[in-house]
Amino acid sequence: MIKKDFDFSSQFKKANLLSLTIFILSIFFIFFKGLNFGIDFKGGTLIELRIDNKNIGISEIRSSFSNLNLGDVNIKEFGKKGDYLIKIEQTENQKADFIAKLKSDVKKNLQSEVNFRRVENVGPKVSSELLQSGLLAICLALAAMLFYIWIRFEWQFSLGSIIALFHDVIITVGIFSLLSFEINLSIIAAVLTIVGYSMNDTVVIYDRIRENLSKFTKLNINEISNLSINETLSRTIITSMTTLLALFSIFILGGEILRGFSFAMILGVIIGTYSSIFVAAPILKFLKVNSKTMEKEDEKIVP
Repeated sequence: MIKKDFDFSSQFKKANLLSLTIFILSIFFIFFKGLNFGIDFKGGTLIELRIDNKNIGISEIRSSFSNLNLGDVNIKEFGKKGDYLIKIEQTENQKADFIAKLKSDVKKNLQSEVNFRRVENVGPKVSSELLQSGLLAICLALAAMLFYIWIRFEWQFSLGSIIALFHDVIITVGIFSLLSFEINLSIIAAVLTIVGYSMNDTVVIYDRIRENLSKFTKLNINEISNLSINETLSRTIITSMTTLLALFSIFILGGEILRGFSFAMILGVIIGTYSSIFVAAPILKFLKVNSKTMEKEDEKIVP
């Protein structure tokens, strides 16, 4: 008799309904609310500013920049007191001496010494190419994963894993859209990492399901999935928790630059772990996978 510690299969329908709802909402936010693209993708100037006079607050800095008619300007505190991160959209009026003049004007308005510790400029052509390259990288990663799973497992498993990957990526990006978090190159890197992490977790469970389909021929796919998830549960929890410990440390202590990346990774690990159990596994039942279908696939492979 097989002992089942947790009855995951009884929650598959509720989990699928929840996933479908969140997935549809994510698509809605992405298309209708849009994404908050950073300077990497829409062009502009990024300035890391340090003010010597600690009595000057962020409201005064915002007022100083708004008086300069620079267009869309985003200002937020960065690091320790007196440090600010300023993002200015790309405009046609920006000349070669734009930074030098800006520094002079800000110094004059604030009546304090200012230090531009870091300045990054990205033109609209470069930003467009970066966006295309980022989307291409994600698509190629998904295609490569599809090819690997197609060879490693049967087509039903391949389809299930790709659906789980799309689920993870779309929901992660949808949450960024909902919260208006900035999408930059580091977020693209995080999404690519999420793809690999989620796939790894799914492959472990799928591998155990495939083994148990051959071992327990009298059990249906729900029972097999439940057994397999329980057998790999300790590995899944330990891997996810250790990864999350590192990511939360980066999120809390890593500073503003790494906050978006670490937040995307935290979302990805949580959603990826969830999808491996409650998205990838239930799809096999929908595709009517059982021990007989696996035997037929094996017969096709053996000459």
